[in-house]
Amino acid sequence: MSVLSRISAAERSQSDTRAIAIWLGCVAALVFIMVVVGGLTRLTESGLSITEWKPVTGALPPMSEEDWQAAFELYRQIPQYQLINKGMSLADFKTIYWWEWSHRFLGRLIGLAFFVPFVWFFIRKRIESALVPRLILLFILGGLQGVLGWWMVMSGLAERTEVSQYRLAAHLGLATLVYGALVWTVLDLTRGKASRALGGISKAALALVALVFLQTILGAFVAGIRAGLVYNTWPLMDGAFIPDGLMARSPLWHNFFENHLTVQFQHRIAAYLLALAALWHWWAARKTAVADSAGLVLLAIALQALLGIWTLLWVVPIPLGAAHQAGALIVLTVALAHAHRAMR
Repeated sequence: MSVLSRISAAERSQSDTRAIAIWLGCVAALVFIMVVVGGLTRLTESGLSITEWKPVTGALPPMSEEDWQAAFELYRQIPQYQLINKGMSLADFKTIYWWEWSHRFLGRLIGLAFFVPFVWFFIRKRIESALVPRLILLFILGGLQGVLGWWMVMSGLAERTEVSQYRLAAHLGLATLVYGALVWTVLDLTRGKASRALGGISKAALALVALVFLQTILGAFVAGIRAGLVYNTWPLMDGAFIPDGLMARSPLWHNFFENHLTVQFQHRIAAYLLALAALWHWWAARKTAVADSAGLVLLAIALQALLGIWTLLWVVPIPLGAAHQAGALIVLTVALAHAHRAMR
């Protein structure tokens, strides 16, 4: 192979890498939007408005007045309508229906936005062979996310007026993992792969990523049982920093997932610990090459904490609740970018 041929092959490889990074970045952006829209369906109590799972035919919304009436009649049969929304008009039903339909439509769009370019890149042999298994795994996880979403909705169709907080946490957790994996893959493609030989700073940066993920799951339980609608004071809860009644339920473990006081308290405490960990990490990294990105992580976490306090004090208005949901993913993105940089 001539020198010119080698240069041409290298340029094609770089061009392919950029194209794949842009593609996966766009998919990650769609996942980001979908998570925020999912939070809005929760905040607007729209998630149970579509009571059937039709992965293909469900892509089309009701197309006639008869179709709307049929969808509304199905909704009238579930406990949420009978116990909370009885007497709701068809116009009001359409409002919550469109939120849930949009959420599911985004899921279908993400599937197509991933699958079609993947097949095109793969057939044209533009994907590095080592990357193919990771992309296939991401596609499988995306499909499982759709199944998990329906499993979550099913929990609210029979004996409950809302979905199970356990299934909600699982649904959000998997979405966050998929988003994080997409972001990490884009970073690998644009910056080069991170090293597996970890030093102290890089280990701490990865620990921050894990703490951000854990805090996101704790937030899912707060949303799942609407624990943010009570104890709307700060820094005290029910008049104390450590309130009474944290372990009032039996068995004991139920308190961590079902007791409004405990669920909100542990989300608060985890936020304090995360902020302290980020501050310590920034201090430890202040004389290293990643001091600026460590500072950015600290800033993102501090702003998210302030937004969380604002959301709590205002009793979770929809715009602030959605912003807080988006803020969690922004913090995760910043933490991932910092960890990837530290590992290089």
